[in-house]
Amino acid sequence: MNWLIVGAGDIALKRVYPALTADSRNVVTAVCDLDKARAEALAAETGARAFTDYAEALSDSEVDAVYVATPVFLHTPHAIQGLEAGKHVLVEKPMALNYPQAQELIAAAQKSDRQCGVAYFRRFAAKYELARKMIEDDEFGQIVLIRMVYFSWFDPAKDDPKYWRVVPDKSGGGPLSDMGTHMFDILIGLFGLPEKVYAKVATLSHDYAVEDSASAIMTLPGGAQVTCSFNWNSKTWSHEFEIVGTEAKVKWHPYDAPTVLKTVGRDIQEIDAPNHENVHYPLVEDFVSAVEENRTPAVSVAEAAKTNCLLDAVYLSARENREVVLDELR
Repeated sequence: MNWLIVGAGDIALKRVYPALTADSRNVVTAVCDLDKARAEALAAETGARAFTDYAEALSDSEVDAVYVATPVFLHTPHAIQGLEAGKHVLVEKPMALNYPQAQELIAAAQKSDRQCGVAYFRRFAAKYELARKMIEDDEFGQIVLIRMVYFSWFDPAKDDPKYWRVVPDKSGGGPLSDMGTHMFDILIGLFGLPEKVYAKVATLSHDYAVEDSASAIMTLPGGAQVTCSFNWNSKTWSHEFEIVGTEAKVKWHPYDAPTVLKTVGRDIQEIDAPNHENVHYPLVEDFVSAVEENRTPAVSVAEAAKTNCLLDAVYLSARENREVVLDELR
C-alpha cells in the first residue's frame, strides 16, 4: 500500500512514519506539508516525493492511502478530500472539531467505497484487552466507578509550532480535546457512551483561550459513575485510569505503563501488559488488514464520532451549567 502522509509534524515523524514503514506491506511514497522544509525532511527518510499542495499530492496515481496528521481543524476536510480522491484514509484523533463535523466525515465515508479509520491507538493496548476480558468474564462484579485523571503543564509560546493546540477554532479545546478524547474513547469502547454528564471547565493559570482545567461527572448505562479531571496547569504530572467494581478493580497508573494493578478483594497483583514499542503500529496493521480484507477497521469513523459527541456534551454542560443528556446531541 502506497501512503501519503499529510502533516509532517512530530506525530508523523516520531510515530506514524516509523509505524507505516515497519509493516512490509506499506511504502511511504509522498509527504505533504505547508512547510516545504518539513515535508522534504520527512520525505527524505524514504526517498518519498515532497508536496506543499494537498490536492496535487492526492492527484498522484501511485497513492493508495492517506494518513492525516494535520491540526484538528483540518482532520475532517483533509479526510473527506482524501476519500473523494479515491484514497483510503486513516485520520488522527479527534476526527473533527465537533460532533456535527464528525457526522460530515461519516457521511463521506459511507458514500465512498474506501476504508476510513481514526487513530485511537490505545484500543489496541494489552491493558485494554485485559479490561475488556475482565468485563466479559464478569470479574468486576457490578461496575460502580470509572476514574480518569490527567494533568501536566502546557503553555506554548506563540511562535511554538504546537501553539495551534491552544487556539479553539484549530484544536477544538484544551486538555479535553487533546488527551481527554483518548481516555473518552477507551471509556466508550469498554462501556459505551455515558447517558448524562455534568461538567465544569475553566482557564485558571494561563492566558490562552482554551481551558486549562476541566472536571466532569458522568453516568453510564446501568448507573455507574465516571469522574474525570484534565489539566494543563500543573508542573507535576499524572495520567491514570481506574475501573472499580464490587468484586475487583484495575488501575492503569501511569496510563501507558507496561503493567496494570489488578485488585481482587484485598489481593493486589501487578500484571504485565506491555505496549508495542511503537504504539501506532497495531493501529496501522489493523487498518491495512481491513483494506485487504474489505472490512471496517477496528476504530471506524462511526465509533470515533461517539467521542466527539461526548466532548460536545462536556462543553455544553460547562457553558450552560447543567446536566446534559447525551441523547440531546444524537
